[in-house]
Amino acid sequence: MTSGEGRPGAVGGGVEDAAIEGLTARGLQRLEVSFKSEIDRGNTSGAVISIVRDGRPIYFEALGFQDRERGLAMRRDSVFRIASMTKPLIATAALMLMEEGLLALIDPIDRYLPEFKNMQVGTEYVDPSDGARRLSLEAAHRPITVLDLLRHTSGLTTALFGDSLVRQMYHDSRIRDDQQTNGELASKLARMPLMHQPGTTFEYGMSTDVLGRIIEVLSERDLNRFLVERIAEPLGMEDTAFLLNERNQNRFALPQNDGAASILSSYDRSRPPRWFSGGSGALSTAGDFTRFCQMLLHGGAYDGRRLLSRKSVELLRSDQLPPNVALGPNTRDLGIAAPLPEFGQSYGLGVGVRIRPGLSPVPGSVGDFFWAGALGTYFWIDPQERLIAILMMQELDLQKRARYRSLLRNLVYHAFED
Repeated sequence: MTSGEGRPGAVGGGVEDAAIEGLTARGLQRLEVSFKSEIDRGNTSGAVISIVRDGRPIYFEALGFQDRERGLAMRRDSVFRIASMTKPLIATAALMLMEEGLLALIDPIDRYLPEFKNMQVGTEYVDPSDGARRLSLEAAHRPITVLDLLRHTSGLTTALFGDSLVRQMYHDSRIRDDQQTNGELASKLARMPLMHQPGTTFEYGMSTDVLGRIIEVLSERDLNRFLVERIAEPLGMEDTAFLLNERNQNRFALPQNDGAASILSSYDRSRPPRWFSGGSGALSTAGDFTRFCQMLLHGGAYDGRRLLSRKSVELLRSDQLPPNVALGPNTRDLGIAAPLPEFGQSYGLGVGVRIRPGLSPVPGSVGDFFWAGALGTYFWIDPQERLIAILMMQELDLQKRARYRSLLRNLVYHAFED
């Protein structure tokens, strides 16, 4: 049932421990059978699932294959590209610098990155003379703030969704080139128009990447070094970084048919990235990310190490979207994590938040917070139930990813008996 190494200080155990913490072993067995059935049918390669309640690990299993094509079994300590689950890590880093007095969320980002001064906003229109799409440029009504970056109201967008003229400019500039530095990325973005006026629209995009560059400037170290030295090492997250190392390179999980992988899922070990993407570039394991979630659930401290104050964690997991904020056209593509009022959800600082009972298509509690990665990783923290759940997988199919996230939520809460 389980392969690979567990770390006793992080997570461990299986269904036999479940009843102690109010989840039935039978319920968690159903969860395991459901995921193993998907793997056995060839629908996905494998997964690692970690569930913790009241600070005690009650389920930690590696299922299926780390690399199906090579027949390598999944391990508890397999390393995953966590994609957008990088964002909560970088939000934590920014709040750490806030607590040190190095930045304030209300600060304009041009205080740290002068190239973002006097930004313009591009509004697309159809030229009646020839029917071509063109951009009309106007000055930004106010500067982008650090808070805008954290909550995706900066006006920055992404090259991954849609075909707007601004997004085409992102494509043309090779905005996701993994051999660029964060400084080079920021310079590219500052030369292009914004999609929206700052503060007006939740537009899920490259805001956290720019935040990563600010962290570099203020800390005088690259983002990989900051992540490792200031977050991963204090929490005992031995395999969390932007780069593989000699110790973990043989534990790298791959999606099925990786030959068709996207730019998000590629990692060339002979040419490792120079771009440490604050929005999507980190690598981690289920055990490591569990320790990070324990820190957030416990008010900023874990295993004797404090990263944040309790009030900063409360700020991170509170509703941060302004009243009457518009939602970008691709917001719904975020699935069950989308900050849609019709789901009773909003967005905090690097995480989605549930702000109303009901409405959501999956079970949970008001106040739970969560996020997902474009390659299938997913986590949520439910403070009311003192619960952490983490799904690590590498899956290229959008519909499958959405289904597995819902399946995990549904079956974890189904297993509650108290």
